[in-house]
Amino acid sequence: MPVRVDDAFDDIAVPQFGNPREISSQAHAHLRRLINDGVIGPGTELNQADLARRFGVSRVPMREAFRMLQQEGLIDVQLNQRAIVRALDAGEVDQLYGVRITLESLGARITAGHITAEEVVEAKLLLTTMRRTRRDRNMSEWITAHRQFHSLCTARAGDPLARIILSYSERTERYLRFVQQAHPDSFAAAEHEHEEILAALVAGDAECAGSLMAHHLSRTATRVLADLAAGGDGPTVRQALAMARGGC
Repeated sequence: MPVRVDDAFDDIAVPQFGNPREISSQAHAHLRRLINDGVIGPGTELNQADLARRFGVSRVPMREAFRMLQQEGLIDVQLNQRAIVRALDAGEVDQLYGVRITLESLGARITAGHITAEEVVEAKLLLTTMRRTRRDRNMSEWITAHRQFHSLCTARAGDPLARIILSYSERTERYLRFVQQAHPDSFAAAEHEHEEILAALVAGDAECAGSLMAHHLSRTATRVLADLAAGGDGPTVRQALAMARGGC
């Protein structure tokens, strides 16, 4: 039986809304963060009307927030304005990361040799932030810096490619958080991988940058698959990695 969010989380945080025109996106971002952080766990029932009352907003923006969460694959919407937070799924991991590996390694190839000096400085500052926040176990801030770093690594990808890459980055964030919680010591290795990717981008080695990016993303996917599917195979991830593999 689903757990109702108001039964399980009486003290759930209420967001501070700013621009009235952005209430739906702000409610979406807030609920998305709670789901990705595991505050609202898989199997939890969410009710549009209840949450609208709790957040002090109308049902219209809450309905739109639910639509965006459903589009991201975070909830399954049912009848009567209710939704269930989806469970982590090995098949979804394989599909999402397979696509992300393919697109983001392409974005890195496009960016190699064309990353600006200002972007390099910013990327190095973000790497410093990630090291600090990992030591402090402030993984929420780490996630933000990590997302920004990856965006710089694909900075020359224009629309619609950049928009699609960002979409898949956001949709895999839940699984990245899962790895953080299950394997908190695994992120030290990622620091070296990030440095290698940045070095390849600066050197203009497109083949190496794409290959390093693919291996970096596949490592997270493989770890999640091992936990969710008891060592199960990820055929989409495997094929995406084979496509992106270069001579690096």
